[in-house]
Amino acid sequence: MRQSVVLTSNFAKSVVNLADVMYKEQLNTRIVLVAMETWADGDKIQVQDDLLETLARLMVYRREGLPEPSDATHLFSGRTFQSTSSGAAYVGGICSLSRGGGVNEYDNMGAMAVTLAQTLGQNLGMMWNKHRSSAGDCKCPDSWLGCIMEDTGFYLPRKFSRCSIDEYNQFLQEGGGSCLFNKPLKLLDPPECGNGFVEAGEECDCGSVQECNRAGGNCCKKCTLTHDAMCSDGLCCRRCKYEPRGVSCREAVNECDIAETCTGDSSQCPPNLHKLDGYYCDQEQGRCYGGRCKTRDRQCQALWGHAAADRFCYEKLNVEGTERGNCGRKGSGWIQCNKQDVLCGFLLCVNISGAPRLGDLGGDISSVTFYHQGKELDCRGGHVQLADGSDLSYVEDGTACGPNMLCLDHRCLPASAFNFSTCPGSGERRICSHHGVCSNEGKCICQPDWTGKDCGIHNPLPTSPPTGETEKYKGPSGTNIIIGSIAGAVLVAAIVLGGTGWGFKNIRRGRSGGA
Repeated sequence: MRQSVVLTSNFAKSVVNLADVMYKEQLNTRIVLVAMETWADGDKIQVQDDLLETLARLMVYRREGLPEPSDATHLFSGRTFQSTSSGAAYVGGICSLSRGGGVNEYDNMGAMAVTLAQTLGQNLGMMWNKHRSSAGDCKCPDSWLGCIMEDTGFYLPRKFSRCSIDEYNQFLQEGGGSCLFNKPLKLLDPPECGNGFVEAGEECDCGSVQECNRAGGNCCKKCTLTHDAMCSDGLCCRRCKYEPRGVSCREAVNECDIAETCTGDSSQCPPNLHKLDGYYCDQEQGRCYGGRCKTRDRQCQALWGHAAADRFCYEKLNVEGTERGNCGRKGSGWIQCNKQDVLCGFLLCVNISGAPRLGDLGGDISSVTFYHQGKELDCRGGHVQLADGSDLSYVEDGTACGPNMLCLDHRCLPASAFNFSTCPGSGERRICSHHGVCSNEGKCICQPDWTGKDCGIHNPLPTSPPTGETEKYKGPSGTNIIIGSIAGAVLVAAIVLGGTGWGFKNIRRGRSGGA
């Protein structure tokens, strides 16, 4: 039965609100609807029976047809997909225009909220915990209903397991989710005092009465700042006053991240940025790429819990063009690596066995032993895929493969081929006048005593003491930060025309496939 546009919009908002409660209560993260399209006169994309095909088309439409900025775009569809699951999303795709999204099949309101929580969870780095939960590693607080990212329980889970919370925390610690630290400037619904967002006509908004009693209520009354108050919330607000310039408000989570400090004229911590791609890291063994330090060792540790294999393994196996050593697939066959590209091919590690920490293993682990220069070398690899189709079996783009050489699409290329941007005040041996770091936006982030576009102006910090102890980033288990992390999702609620109509699917199906 086809529903009206108004009813469809209200239904979608209710689903988002239910998912928001789950995230807010357990992860201190808000899910906020910033825009919505309802397709009443025909689909804007070709909605396929295949979930992943539809997801790929949605991401193209997002880049080319959706003007509203957002952290993720999700489709609610009335089509019954040919899949064991009722949702699909790109793992870790939040903040990416090409991977920040998901597709969710229609169900009743509660079931759809769980599916949305699952697909957004995948965007935020959470995995389907089949291996870990079956091994008893994941502590689910509700054995009857089960947990959101697990295939346990009987109906409509509302809790995240310890594994999911840890994976989200790890995702943030590794530099993922950098877009979550700013609040959206405009929400879909009209301004409302008490929703926790400062909107048109408001000076402040500390949230509900209960939330204001916990924090901000002394500075903000009925969305108006109290006498002499400068602010009521934010990592740079302390006792209703701005923290002085230079006070730390967000520590670097890894060596490719950039620590943020208060500006002295705002209650909000500056945008969460990371170092420009190309910076050296890990004692110059790796390079920063997308906010993470990329090395084969780190990739093997993340996937298998063991170190990367010796270079000799790559040189011997990846030139074979076989399942155990290659530079990708071509049809039903395998591509041989060119000699110069062997370090960018199939990922080879030592001592791996059993199931990978991420994704699903296809086939068996390959194991080869070489004797080289008086040593026994262990060379092992496995073909691992995520539910979204991502292949984790190969050395990642941006990984160092030689002096001033980086991997891209299984090829080892000069760093100059990446066309890394530069910042003002930077030269061959100088970055930001030696007084700052170059960010992923191509702007200098200056040391506390320096300012200017090129960090060339000396501007000493004031000597007055800070207003108080600074609250610092602790990840989703802390109570002091991620309430300010917003996953601003553009939901596209689609009415599918033709014979499909709205369907119903049991929640158990939505939790069994791991998409």
